[in-house]
Amino acid sequence: MNGPQTREVLANEIWRACDILRRDNNCTGIMEYVEHLAWLLFLRFLDAQEEEREAQAELDGRPYVPVLDPEYRWRNWATRDLPADDLLAFVHGRLIPYLRSLGGDSLRETIRSLFAERNVIVCASGYNFKDVIQIVNEINFHSQDDIFTVSQVYEDLLRRLGNENRLAGEFYTPRPVVRFVVELVDPQIGETVYDPACGTCGFLVEAYLRMKKKERTIEDHLTLQERTFFGQEKKPVPAFLGMVNMVLHGVAVPRVTRKNTLEENVRNIFERFDVVVTNPPFGGTEGRHIQQNFPVQSNATELLFLQHIMKKLKPQDGARCGMVVPEGTLFRGGAFAEVKRDLLEQFNLHTIVSLPPGTFAPYSDVKTALIFFERPGPTKEIWYYELPLPEGLKKFSKGSPIQDEHFDEARQLWRAWDAYRKGLGPREACLSERSWIVPVEEIKQRGYDLTARNPNRPEGEELPSPMEIVARLLEKEREILGIVEELNELLSNDRNGGECRV
Repeated sequence: MNGPQTREVLANEIWRACDILRRDNNCTGIMEYVEHLAWLLFLRFLDAQEEEREAQAELDGRPYVPVLDPEYRWRNWATRDLPADDLLAFVHGRLIPYLRSLGGDSLRETIRSLFAERNVIVCASGYNFKDVIQIVNEINFHSQDDIFTVSQVYEDLLRRLGNENRLAGEFYTPRPVVRFVVELVDPQIGETVYDPACGTCGFLVEAYLRMKKKERTIEDHLTLQERTFFGQEKKPVPAFLGMVNMVLHGVAVPRVTRKNTLEENVRNIFERFDVVVTNPPFGGTEGRHIQQNFPVQSNATELLFLQHIMKKLKPQDGARCGMVVPEGTLFRGGAFAEVKRDLLEQFNLHTIVSLPPGTFAPYSDVKTALIFFERPGPTKEIWYYELPLPEGLKKFSKGSPIQDEHFDEARQLWRAWDAYRKGLGPREACLSERSWIVPVEEIKQRGYDLTARNPNRPEGEELPSPMEIVARLLEKEREILGIVEELNELLSNDRNGGECRV
């Protein structure tokens, strides 16, 4: 067993592995080489876990049956000095087909799903493959220092993936946003935590790291490992990257499922959760076969996800959600207003934080907000906070991204708001130039428009900002495109079902 390396040496070695992969003909893009490294790290970690389980079984005097058959365990193929071509032949011809055939229990099913639902990226060059395996083999997954370093580098890779690949941005949420949401929702050991659009599992990882600090007993540990975290992700690659992210951060058997969440009919939901933390996809559209799963039908994915989450929260007091929404969700009428009315009546929508332009740069310029709601309802008043941009900055960007410290004032004022609504502090303590409280009656009079309209702005700043105007124009354009798509679908159905009459 290798000893732990210094964090700097190990981090440099992992980045060297990325450089090797990046030069390979099969892994030229960041998506490809991150995925390739991820599945190697996963198998190396799995082997270390097997070693620990074997050692514990021996101490207990009981037999142990490994998850993988002997010849497919990392130690028995990745450490052998096979010729480069023979190594690639083994991986393509035997290892991956074997992993795709696993089943029989939750861990084996998880492994099967990771390798069966996508084309696994493998180096074109056996020599590159051997060099990368040698680097991964030097990681000591029995060392907490090594595990911490690998998880940090992996998180940085996911961040780069989100920054450099616009398609990847849809499943990467800036970690300062994630940490702020999880902090306000504050999940407790014994509660279940769900992300219906988990992507690379940033919210679930952050929830685990926060909850792990409260771990006191073996039962707490088992609860966090086996009965706490649940995620669903439509696309196979982010689901895989998220699974590995959970594993590297310490959740050995995460319950991450590759599934289109919106295919579930919300009228027939049986599994519910204590806490939901998520950044569901927005800007997309869904067809009529998906819309029929919801009482309020719309082709906008963000509105369907909001309805899904409302149904997925347990009916007990204390069930709660923190989520990202595009600003259009706050001000749009029609179906949006109908869902927002239900939200205000069934839940206590207690907090809305308006995020500044560029928060999700560089892969999205859509202006967004964070909303927090809980049971029981109904909503009586909503606390708003308008997160400011740093002085001299017109918007966040790839070069000047949002940071944890930008939420400092929001955290302080929100704690005062939380104390006030629990009867433990004065109302004035949560009010400022950037925070205010709106009674629900005012929201109803606006037609359920939840837009953050700061009453403390000086006169002359009452008009919407250019970014807000652009956001609304984009929303209107998307509404029109949605109508056109629905008309096209109707016409297509008419053509397929019979003569089209004009």
